[in-house]
Amino acid sequence: MTPGERVRVSQSVVVFTHPEHRGRPFDLQGQEGEVVSVLNEWKGRPISPTLPVIVAFGRFKAHFRNDELESLG
Repeated sequence: MTPGERVRVSQSVVVFTHPEHRGRPFDLQGQEGEVVSVLNEWKGRPISPTLPVIVAFGRFKAHFRNDELESLG
């Protein structure tokens, strides 16, 4: 995954923070967005975060694992 790449959520990922469904469960499966960044270092030191890929869906952003996303080319 690289910043700027278009991706689709390929697995069921339920969030409670979506702006249009705040406080209620919302499944992101099938949603398409753009990779904003991939977290692999912090203050110049390598890190291994659990959810390293940040994807933007309009104004909403969420963190994902690599296996939860599929590239759209």
